[in-house]
Amino acid sequence: MTTIALIGAGGKMGTRLSRNLAQSDYQVRHVEVSDAGRQRLKDELNIDCIANGEDAVQGADAVILAVPDTLIQKISHALSPHIAPGTMVICLDAAAPFAGHLPSRTDLVYFVTHPCHPPIFNDETTLEAKRDYFGGSHATQHIVSALMQVDADRHEAMFDQGEAIAKAIYAPVGRTHRVSVEQMALLEPGLSETVCATLLSVMREAMDEVVARGVSEQCARDFLLGHMNILGAVIFDEQPGAFSDACNKAIENGKPMLMRDDWKKVFEPDAIADSIRRIT
Repeated sequence: MTTIALIGAGGKMGTRLSRNLAQSDYQVRHVEVSDAGRQRLKDELNIDCIANGEDAVQGADAVILAVPDTLIQKISHALSPHIAPGTMVICLDAAAPFAGHLPSRTDLVYFVTHPCHPPIFNDETTLEAKRDYFGGSHATQHIVSALMQVDADRHEAMFDQGEAIAKAIYAPVGRTHRVSVEQMALLEPGLSETVCATLLSVMREAMDEVVARGVSEQCARDFLLGHMNILGAVIFDEQPGAFSDACNKAIENGKPMLMRDDWKKVFEPDAIADSIRRIT
């Protein structure tokens, strides 16, 4: 039986992982330093935590760092002397690994995995799944994973082991995508946060501006979210069709007003690295 040391087990993400791992065949050592986190796991999942991560990682097959990006360097380096060679260290985001914040130990396996979250266009039928926007509970989501560091002769076996753990912690999982850490950084923060979250934030500001100019909030919300659905379906090839000439003309005129000509520079390596430095 694979033994996992889950660091940050009572945090926001750690609690989600603890809940899913409780339904798996993995043996889990839950580590949580805060009283509130330990109490949360006890109340919600009847799980007893320990506060000493140094004891938990000794002899573990895998160590999951379910802690904020800003703490990964400090925590991973503090635990490193107690982690045996060959152990898999799993990060849930590419930021800290990309920034070089993990210990310089070539005898460890570094695996990075991140959820895509349930897609807007899906086949969910139950209310619980339809309202599981984050994933890892009722709705199926896809995931991305990267094997950052491993001995060449154990490459495939270690990727399979890491991916199996990723499927367990993010369940239910649909597609799994194998990427590099650099590609994962393009996806986040590049695609998902710098671009998507920013543009969605602007869309919310636009809705608020329409409300400020006299349209009722419910009307503006219904109109925007409905158009996001059909326009998104056409743009992302979920729905056959084409925009009207008027819509295409609005896009042609609107894009220069909203977007800089060089906006794709956000995906350049230096820009990604700068963004990750700010995050970590």
